[in-house]
Amino acid sequence: MSGLVVFFSAEMGRTAKVAGDLAAKQGLDIFEIKPVEPYTRADLNYINPLARCNREKFGKKEVPSEGRIENFSDYDTVYIGFPIWYGAAPNVVNTFCKAYDWTGITVHAFATSGGSGIGRTAEKLKPYVKGAASVDAKLVQSADEI
Repeated sequence: MSGLVVFFSAEMGRTAKVAGDLAAKQGLDIFEIKPVEPYTRADLNYINPLARCNREKFGKKEVPSEGRIENFSDYDTVYIGFPIWYGAAPNVVNTFCKAYDWTGITVHAFATSGGSGIGRTAEKLKPYVKGAASVDAKLVQSADEI
């Protein structure tokens, strides 16, 4: 069995850097979660209540992503990285997670921005990674903190 890093990175690219560093450091496979409809700067302007990120989060909307990990069952540990939105993963991450069987997989979520803090991120992620052996989450600034 082996490990995988999956990540969604928004505008700043911090999550992509941490995910890439983690995969390289630990020799893990890596997969980027990309929404079918890419986000624009205006879409990510959370200060605007009508911005796409807010409409998705508060409307609990599904956000489909591109691509698929065909050999997902080969992994026993998955690191999931994302910028934290309102104390949880962005909806595109949740939609991605729902598409896989997480039975027996250890999930380590890492968030790279903390305007709203890590909160109950692990608890909020659990319904999307049904069957996972365990789920934890932490706020990080670099791969060395994971």
